Amino acid sequence: MMEKPVRSAEERRGEIQASAAAMGIDDAYISILVDTFYKRIHDHHLIGPIFDKAIGDNWDHHLGKMKDFWASVAMNAGRYSGKPVPAHKKHMEIQSWHFDIWLALFRQTLEDTAPSPAAVAYFMERAENIAQSLQLAMFGVPGLSEQKV
Repeated sequence: MMEKPVRSAEERRGEIQASAAAMGIDDAYISILVDTFYKRIHDHHLIGPIFDKAIGDNWDHHLGKMKDFWASVAMNAGRYSGKPVPAHKKHMEIQSWHFDIWLALFRQTLEDTAPSPAAVAYFMERAENIAQSLQLAMFGVPGLSEQKV
């Protein structure tokens, strides 16, 4: 049996960054993605007010944090150090179906701006996992509390 070579964290980070770069993903693209996406979020009649209430006058700060977040997600940049679950859980007006809108706007933004079709799939896989994780943390597993033990 052949042993699989163990890679260092730096080697893994380099592989992720090279893969992202091959799809056209870099800090410049992430800046375009985040700015375009959050403009659409801000303008959306249903979820825009929720974001406005949560972010207030701190949109520039929030956009910077989201650029670090997506750079960390897409390129393993290691620049994000927030806690998304508590940040979202404190907003009681968020409903599970809001994530469907969020994902649809994110997909449309990617389709309109992504440097390659592979980048759309790459980001969407991560966005769907993030949305699912947040929904599970915020709302639990549907029907689980109704089951009898």
